[in-house]
Amino acid sequence: MVKNGQPHPTRHRAEERAQPIRNVAYRSPREGPLGVEVMSFARLRTLGPVSRRAAPQRPEFHVLAMVRGGRGHHTVDFTRHPLGPGSVFWIRPGLVHQLDGVEELTGQLVLFRPDFLPPGTLAHTAAEDVFGPVCWTPTRPPLAERALDHLCAEFTDGADAPAGARAEILRQLLAVLVTRLLPVDDGAGPLATDTVFARFRAAVERDFVRRRQVADYARTLGYAPRTLSRATLAATGLGAKEFIDLRVALEAKRLLVHGELPAARCAAHLGFDDAANFTKFFRRCTGLTPGEFRAAARPRGTGGSR
Repeated sequence: MVKNGQPHPTRHRAEERAQPIRNVAYRSPREGPLGVEVMSFARLRTLGPVSRRAAPQRPEFHVLAMVRGGRGHHTVDFTRHPLGPGSVFWIRPGLVHQLDGVEELTGQLVLFRPDFLPPGTLAHTAAEDVFGPVCWTPTRPPLAERALDHLCAEFTDGADAPAGARAEILRQLLAVLVTRLLPVDDGAGPLATDTVFARFRAAVERDFVRRRQVADYARTLGYAPRTLSRATLAATGLGAKEFIDLRVALEAKRLLVHGELPAARCAAHLGFDDAANFTKFFRRCTGLTPGEFRAAARPRGTGGSR
């Protein structure tokens, strides 16, 4: 499930340290290449040492979990969330997260590929929302727990069904679970993915290293820059340029805190041709130099390689 490929034995140690955040690829479960896996926290604890589980990582798949017992914390991009009985957390692909206290937690985790949920459903829309909630408590916990139990039972006991039928059953049950878990009670769901802002947001997520000007995105998406700015302001309270800059700054924070790259290497990784320009940009966005931010953030428990 969450095993990442080990470094090649001939790779130089300096190259290993240059990998700032451990990306975790999806691995099909023993039960077959379904695109989804259900496991308990107890099972998670058998997959590697504590230091490996507790270190920052960036999965390339979704992890949706419900805590049924124990206490801990979940840190997502520098925001720390408490976990306890009834807590739900959702790690979307690309987010950098860190679990603290996982040894005490009981409950289940559902790991699934980005393309697993059925298109056109509220669950699929929620999965596409990269700004969706990361930690919350369900509005109706008993219904959410029953939906999770049903999914767990089907995953564990339904292996005798044909692979295609089983995958479809699990896909639909997961959609029900996600819908039951979503922190909404009016049926509105998260932002629809066909809005102007959603298209802009997806483009920024894909291209922020190469493009930092609103006009570039406007040309690509076929909108006027003013249209993008109005849509972004309505959705986030930020201007379009500020939205782009904050996304770049977030990635810079990830690189600085979770790795050993010097500021100049971070600058190059983010598309800056000059380290001084990167420092100026970072100070404007955060009020700190890259070195000051790294020194201030590191004592809170974030680190580099595992």
